[in-house]
Parts: sequence; structure tokens; C-alpha cells
Amino acid sequence: MTAQTVLPAAPLHGSPELLRSVFRQHAAGVAVITAARGDQPVGFTATSLSSVSADPPMLSFSTAGTSSSWPVMAEAEHIGVHILGEHQERLAGLFARSGADRFGPDTDWRTGPEGVPLLDGVLAWLVCRVVARVPAGTHRLVLAEVVAGDPSGPVAGPGRPLLYHQGRFNALRD
Repeated sequence: MTAQTVLPAAPLHGSPELLRSVFRQHAAGVAVITAARGDQPVGFTATSLSSVSADPPMLSFSTAGTSSSWPVMAEAEHIGVHILGEHQERLAGLFARSGADRFGPDTDWRTGPEGVPLLDGVLAWLVCRVVARVPAGTHRLVLAEVVAGDPSGPVAGPGRPLLYHQGRFNALRD
């Protein structure tokens, strides 16, 4: 038996719309990236988090060069990476919204290692040293080496991750 490939009648060519429509089919974990300049914490929701290397332990993420967080991220020596649980859809939305008071009274956080803002209640967190920032179209790709973290976060018991799929936050189904 041979598999047949069915192509659309008119294949789409490389475009932002093509990329967006294909990646809507790709479920991604949801993270919040944080940094600080003095007493000015910043952060944003990211679905671009990726493991890069186990030795040395490195990860990457991207952010828009026009993001309100970018000026601080562009100079930060260390950043925080927070893996969100399915119970944190509100937090993900807050850190994704432009102009939101992300570190206001409704956000539980503390200063962690290297002065990085750490969010409470997450499934897991890392503090990383930024090793490279690479221009990539309208975005910047950040490579960072892990220096500290907690794989179990402060959540009691095993948590379930928050996912992003088809343009909205989702949870795993049983």
C-alpha cells in the first residue's frame, strides 16, 4: 500500500500568513520570560521556548524587537523562564497583553537569583545567563545558559502544562 500526498489546489508560497496558519496547528507550551533593570521588572508570554543543548544546558526564545520588554531584555545579563500550568491562563493573558500592569498587585512574584523576577505558582522555573541575541526578521532570538532553577516549582503535586493552540490557551485532555 502506498501513501498518497494530497496537496492543496493552489499551494501557498512563503508568507507571514502561511507561517501563521501552519503554526496554528502546532501546540506549544506557554512560558513567561522575565528580566529586570534595577527595580523595573519586565516580562512577556512566550510560546517560542525551546531546549537547545543539554551540555551546556541552554535554551532559546524569541521576542519582537518592538516589544515593550525588549529594551530591558536587550541589556539583561540574566532572565527568568517560567513554565505555566493550566491553572495560569489569566497570568499568560496578562503577560501577553500590551500595556498591562504585569507586575501589579494581582501578580505574585519575588526577586530570585541574579535579581531576576520570579513568578509564584508556576510549574517550574529557570534563571539563565544570556549568551547571545540574534536578529531574526522582526524578532530577536535569545540564547541563554541555565544557571539555577526548580523543576517542580512551588506547585503542590504534579502540574499540567498550559498550551497554546489555534490562537488560544488550552489544557491537556485526559
